[in-house]
Amino acid sequence: MSVYGIGNPLIDLLCFVKDEDIRNLSLFKGTMNLIDEDKRSEIIEYLRKKEIKFSPGGSCPNTMVTLKCLGIDTTLAGGIGDDEMGEMYKRRLSETKVNDELVKNSAATGTSIILITEDRERTMCTFLGANRNFDAPDVNLESARKADIFYFTGYMWDTEPQQRAIRKVLEKKKEYGFTVAFDIADPFAVGRYRQKFFDLITEYVDIVFANSEEARFLIDNYDAYECAKSIGKLCPIAAIKNGKKGSFISKDRKIYEIPLYGSTKPVDTTGAGDTYAAGFLYGIEKEYSIEDSGKIASYLAGEIISQLGAQFDENKSREIRKYLEVNFPS
Repeated sequence: MSVYGIGNPLIDLLCFVKDEDIRNLSLFKGTMNLIDEDKRSEIIEYLRKKEIKFSPGGSCPNTMVTLKCLGIDTTLAGGIGDDEMGEMYKRRLSETKVNDELVKNSAATGTSIILITEDRERTMCTFLGANRNFDAPDVNLESARKADIFYFTGYMWDTEPQQRAIRKVLEKKKEYGFTVAFDIADPFAVGRYRQKFFDLITEYVDIVFANSEEARFLIDNYDAYECAKSIGKLCPIAAIKNGKKGSFISKDRKIYEIPLYGSTKPVDTTGAGDTYAAGFLYGIEKEYSIEDSGKIASYLAGEIISQLGAQFDENKSREIRKYLEVNFPS
């Protein structure tokens, strides 16, 4: 059992702020904003008197780390800088035993400034840095060949080199026989690449993840159930997360409604979707039913939003593994 992921390794800078701080920084609350070095410096300067927590993160990396914590072998590929934050990231992968295929280049390691407001909504300001330079020659196809699942997110479509890297693997799908799992990841990414995402899902994807807003941008429908039906016609499995209402999963056009597990008063929603994807893929790898895979995904998402940060520590990982052993025996 193994999952190969290409993603954006980022050092998360988490900080609690007020709504007025979001406005003062000219940001749109609850979105992911791609920023340059000047904007990153401006935000960090604005936050200098506030407490900031540093944590290795990134959407696909969070999913790979969580899967490894659950006992699934994972590999992470992506770009980092030859700098202190890059070394911090490599140490994290070593600690979690995720197979490290990070490639160093001349740019700085990417960062994501995550601003958490009093309602626990997060606004992300992402500086891609070295991720922008990760390209097709950096991909190790042997890792893709050995994997059961290839996983990536819509964030990878923001640079041409990263698109080339993803396509290099996708073109091997029929030859290698892996399952393709794709997380749409951000509604604004859908706005930028809607037709490309449609084409990707139809041609290559076996499992697609989206929250209700991302699905709405893709399908132009406000109803999460209807979005699950529509996206479920494009690929075998579509999981549509619907916030406090749970989620809908379409499998071969049959719809399953999955209840919400965990906290309805989250501490930090960062990584909820990444962790949901990890739980669902864990269920698929363990050959659980679609319904049980969805329940595991919902449970894990509920656990991650009850803490600060998008990855579980070892103590929490042990607790989760025990819960799964008891409630979802093999």
